[in-house]
Amino acid sequence: MKCPTALTIAGSDSGGGAGIQADLRTFAFHQVHGTSAITCVTAQNTLGVQRVDSLSPEAVAAQIESVAADIGIQGVKTGMLLNEGIIQAAAQSIQKYGLESRLVVDPVMVSRTGAQLIDDSAIAQLQQQLVPLAALVTPNRYEVQILSGQEINTLDDMKAAAELIYHKGANSVLVKGGAMSEPAQGKDVWFNGEQLEVLSATPVATKNNHGTGCTLSAAIAANLALGKALKTAIQESKTYLTAALEFSLDLGQGSGPVGHFFPIR
Repeated sequence: MKCPTALTIAGSDSGGGAGIQADLRTFAFHQVHGTSAITCVTAQNTLGVQRVDSLSPEAVAAQIESVAADIGIQGVKTGMLLNEGIIQAAAQSIQKYGLESRLVVDPVMVSRTGAQLIDDSAIAQLQQQLVPLAALVTPNRYEVQILSGQEINTLDDMKAAAELIYHKGANSVLVKGGAMSEPAQGKDVWFNGEQLEVLSATPVATKNNHGTGCTLSAAIAANLALGKALKTAIQESKTYLTAALEFSLDLGQGSGPVGHFFPIR
């Protein structure tokens, strides 16, 4: 039985809430076979990240090549890439295998609480080498501020930033409003150079929202692997994430993960 396949290029979350683990569960929910290229290994739980160990850029490139050369890739997303070398290796591999039209870049630079996760040189590399390749970039509020150079406080700010990021080289942009305050919370702004749309979802009041960015970008990549148009992939992925938040898991002492397999629960 032939099955669509998707690749996640991201870090491992030992707590299972985000990163590779969240991506593979999201792919499986969408009945897409999940493959992975691990960029780093984290010691992580619901309270935070205690340690990060990076893989070499060569190891990351080898994982991508191994999957692409044999299994094939119909959708791909990037998450935590950590440093300049890994970002360059990912960008070169994506170009080598012609994956640009199926690429979703979750530009993991700043957490939804505002903590910067990679250094300034890696941010510059991501902006210059990876963002222009992507079919879609999915920054959160704080990442939008870096990519656009603008403060983001209102829905109008989100709209203006989406256009700015597009004109800086992105093919299309989904500015996420999860970290925004009302009335912008739950609203995302999508811009592809022609259409500027506000995509709304009902905000879910829960502290267990670990892995939302990973989950959304993985769902979009899975839907692209299924052959859906980009706008449809985004809309259906937002619906999926909202349901997963409604059935989020109350695990550990901090922020638990979303419920990727909510129908079972």
